[in-house]
Amino acid sequence: MSRTEIKASTPKTAPATDDELAFVRAVLRAERDAIEVVSKGLEPESLEAALTILERVAKAEGVVIVAGLGKSGIIGKKIAATLASLGVASHEVHPSEAMHGDLGRIRKKDCVIALSFSGETEEIVSLAAIVKQDDVPIIAMTGGCEMNALAKLADVNLSLGTITEATELALAPTCSTTATLALGDALALALARRRAFTADDFARHHPGGTLGGLLRPVTDVLRFRVGQNLPVVKESMPLAEALQLGESLGRRPGALLISDDTGRVVGIFTDADVRRLVIKDASKLSAPIGQVMTRSPRTLPDTALVRDAVRLVREHRQDEVPIVDAQGKPVGMLDVQDLIALRVVQDNDRGGNA
Repeated sequence: MSRTEIKASTPKTAPATDDELAFVRAVLRAERDAIEVVSKGLEPESLEAALTILERVAKAEGVVIVAGLGKSGIIGKKIAATLASLGVASHEVHPSEAMHGDLGRIRKKDCVIALSFSGETEEIVSLAAIVKQDDVPIIAMTGGCEMNALAKLADVNLSLGTITEATELALAPTCSTTATLALGDALALALARRRAFTADDFARHHPGGTLGGLLRPVTDVLRFRVGQNLPVVKESMPLAEALQLGESLGRRPGALLISDDTGRVVGIFTDADVRRLVIKDASKLSAPIGQVMTRSPRTLPDTALVRDAVRLVREHRQDEVPIVDAQGKPVGMLDVQDLIALRVVQDNDRGGNA
């Protein structure tokens, strides 16, 4: 049998049964209900105390240490990562490693978020007992009884309340870890809100990926700039002459910008406009461009972010976006291809009718 005759066989899988679907939905409802338990039981005094500690540590340029064991340790890594992305220095410390040298990572100006649903995890309780001797603030997240060992050692205990793990067996940590993660995220976001953390701040801490791309200044991604490779023509210039000027620059945007005598943008003329004009009335190629341009085009200020351009492209199907300064004078032209290259829009987002 030749190579081309060999066909890979994909095993056929049966769809989930009604019973399995009901089981999975029951698990999801149980985890949802666990978050509701935390939300209803959260005490404002405890929340304020925890936020005060975290804010003080952030102002002192300290570090928020997050410690948990097993599944709680994995959740701790996520909480630390969330805090770091929101501008608060934070990292996870394994409680066992802490007993073998990593305690040197924890300083008096830091604080510890200690995670243990039972509140009795030996390694976490031991770590809390040691750092307490050095007057390092401890924020605990525990469930069930408020009189557990970790809650007693902590400066403040954020109680998860009484939570039962999903399914009748209730073996693997499920609802408890979901609730801990949700509370950690909420705490980090509340701290960011208190510190007036902005989208610009987030962009500096998260320059990569789609999120970072959306929060970049639009002027950072311009390929076509006034004075370099973007012509700006007057309303009185004949259309044919304006088109020749654009072609003389080599690689160019898909539109020409038109300004008035003060230099303000008053119109735009796209490649699509050229096609429509030639089909309708080619004689107008000799007319002043001001007679055939699209007046008062949608623009963006040079202070805008990429996300603003994405919104404009998606809502108005606009391929070329003039970027103007505070006086309305052109700075550059954002082409939809710039956004596609950033992977913040796709081809089906574009309209082709600037």
